[in-house]
Amino acid sequence: MRQGLDVETMTVEQLAKTIDHSLLRPELTEQDVIEGCRLAKQYNVASVCVRPCDIPLAVSEMKGCDVKVGTVVGFPHGNTTTASKAFEARQAVADGAEELDMVMNIGALRSGRYDYVENDIRAVVEAAGEGVIVKVILENCYLTDEEKIKACQLAEAAGAHFVKTSTGFAASGVTIEDLRLMRASVGPQVQVKAAHGVRTLEAALQVIEAGATRFGATQTARILEDFKKRA
Repeated sequence: MRQGLDVETMTVEQLAKTIDHSLLRPELTEQDVIEGCRLAKQYNVASVCVRPCDIPLAVSEMKGCDVKVGTVVGFPHGNTTTASKAFEARQAVADGAEELDMVMNIGALRSGRYDYVENDIRAVVEAAGEGVIVKVILENCYLTDEEKIKACQLAEAAGAHFVKTSTGFAASGVTIEDLRLMRASVGPQVQVKAAHGVRTLEAALQVIEAGATRFGATQTARILEDFKKRA
């Protein structure tokens, strides 16, 4: 697992591999998804994160490169049943997804139903199977610091590979303070992903310095082209 990335010595190729290019907006057309996938392929990012219905299209577009195809589970509110989330995970993997960003059951966590939250996450991890990365979205804007810490601990206990700040569809998103808190709340085998608000090169470098090894972005080209200019 990559930890402690150094922004001072980072290459553009390394920066690209911290990006999950996001194609999740509900109004995107098929052509929008194709163009987004081609942009992700052009810049050789870590993954392209698409809506579940777009997985086969993205898999087709990503042939011949090492950009992973990811998707979302229980998105964007996290309040579907555990059985539904597990089904979504199995279907996504069957369709070719290699990474899953699942939304934690926020209300259950805030209600103190910790066993439910942990089992909900574990069901997705188990349904995803070996070799599939599972990222747990906490949606931090709804949580206290204590709840964020507990959510991180539950995600790690359930076998998740990442904890993630936000869906991008709530009132607010990533903060540097949250990233530092999340990084401190999980062991070194669990990575941290930033989302919702990383739209510039400056923001990208800040979240990496705070402990994120991935971040979701729609402004991928802008971020990477600005990095090239700086270099």
